[in-house]
Amino acid sequence: MTYLCVAIFVRDEAQARSDIARAAEAGADLVELRVDDLPDADAVGRILRAATLPCVVTCRPTWEGGRCALPEVDRLQAVSMMADESPAYIDLELAAYQQNAATVADLLAEFDRHQRPGLILSSHDFHTRPARLMSLFADLVRSPADVAKIVWTARTVRDNLEAFELLRQRAKPTIALCMGEAGLISRVLAKKFGAFLTFAALDAGGGTAPGQVSVADMKRLYRWDAVTPATKVYGVVGSPVGHSMSPAIHNAAFDATGFDGVYVPLLVEPGYESFKAFMETFLAADGLDLAGLSVTIPHKENALRYLKEKGGTIDPLAERIGAVNTIVMGRLGGDAAAVALSGTSTDYAAILDSVTAKLGMDRSGLKGYRVAVIGAGGTGRTAVAAFAACGATVVVYNRTRDRANALAAEFNGLPSADAKGGTPGGKVVAADLAKLCDSCCHIYVNTTSIGMTPNAGESPFGDRAPALTPDHVVFDAVYNPVRTKLIEQAEAAGAKTITGVEMFVRQAAAQFEAWTGRPAPADVMRRVVESRLVAN
Repeated sequence: MTYLCVAIFVRDEAQARSDIARAAEAGADLVELRVDDLPDADAVGRILRAATLPCVVTCRPTWEGGRCALPEVDRLQAVSMMADESPAYIDLELAAYQQNAATVADLLAEFDRHQRPGLILSSHDFHTRPARLMSLFADLVRSPADVAKIVWTARTVRDNLEAFELLRQRAKPTIALCMGEAGLISRVLAKKFGAFLTFAALDAGGGTAPGQVSVADMKRLYRWDAVTPATKVYGVVGSPVGHSMSPAIHNAAFDATGFDGVYVPLLVEPGYESFKAFMETFLAADGLDLAGLSVTIPHKENALRYLKEKGGTIDPLAERIGAVNTIVMGRLGGDAAAVALSGTSTDYAAILDSVTAKLGMDRSGLKGYRVAVIGAGGTGRTAVAAFAACGATVVVYNRTRDRANALAAEFNGLPSADAKGGTPGGKVVAADLAKLCDSCCHIYVNTTSIGMTPNAGESPFGDRAPALTPDHVVFDAVYNPVRTKLIEQAEAAGAKTITGVEMFVRQAAAQFEAWTGRPAPADVMRRVVESRLVAN
């Protein structure tokens, strides 16, 4: 069993008792009482006797990232007295044990193991991966600790794999975690790899170490109770990824369908070499069961390049767009090292299907429509390629006319997606953004960030919308806020509208189906996104 332990800084007795009760209510198995600020054995004893959960007691010194500034002899004396109060475990630093082995031996000798607290010996590096990582871990394993604990700050997401390998090779109960945003997955996947425990914060933004996830998010967002060694791992690769809604939407879909998967954020720094290093190490990681990825900024082009290098299967329209946002990993014959890779862009399908559903037609019906695509970035490029492939006439509007011209020239007259004999797709031209409100297009698609929180009062139309009617469609790829100024302008004119939530849900649903082979619970996914947007 891997315990879910909520870490609490103890300020006073009343606060500690309240926080322990809250942790129990939230579903924690243990609490860690960080008593750095209250190294009072009598007070700690009263807290322990009133506790509704087993407790780990830690009095961390300043020299190992804690807040206790007592002289070492006084701190160890306080810890010894706290051990008399029968906590479930005492956490003591490996360095303190090495410098005071006799004192710790005396502490252990006072009790029979079945009566004394368990001893966690720990080593922390709050700056980077320790150069002596393996040596430190060997020292922990050889020590009299009942539980070996090693924690360091992840330099990159790849550091998590070392933590997982330490857990896989453990000779005694082990805690191996990486701190920081890049280390989040070591906390979420600790149960998959059989860690003794993982730490969570009582509240979002709280906790006692960088990167701790709230206990509520561990339980609900990251499906803690459902994770097993066999659970497949999925994730979103990007930089940044900390505020991505993809974990919420996909984990909710796994829950709703009973699929054995967990979806995590994977912070991969910009650059092809960073992306390639991530892919090479994570695909080969024993026991990880990485089965699918969402790819976001700045790695969509990197994903396409990597798949080409590896001979992966690439959707033709994704290759035409020049970007992949979805990767599927198929394990061949049960061999973890043999992986069949395929990539696609679910963005273009989400754009087209959002519009055709609103118009009540299939994609072939778009031929003859005139579509204004606002923006020439990644999503704009996807929209241009998608509509042109369906035979629509596309007008590209962008603040920088040169970029609009280049995008239009690239896709103008290319064969349509379903054409036979090289039949050309729709015409693509560029126009000045200042002329947008004089456009005679039928469909308007905003792919820029104009109108996104915190600039929700802005619109690509400015203060004057085109002459819109109920026959027009206005589609805003921005989903935060759900109802942007652009959408409000379109609704006021009576036009049909599509919010960014629709696109986000559709592309995520297509990813879910590509990974699992099951119908996506789109209604569940939509509710999750909308509720989180309202909460934020």
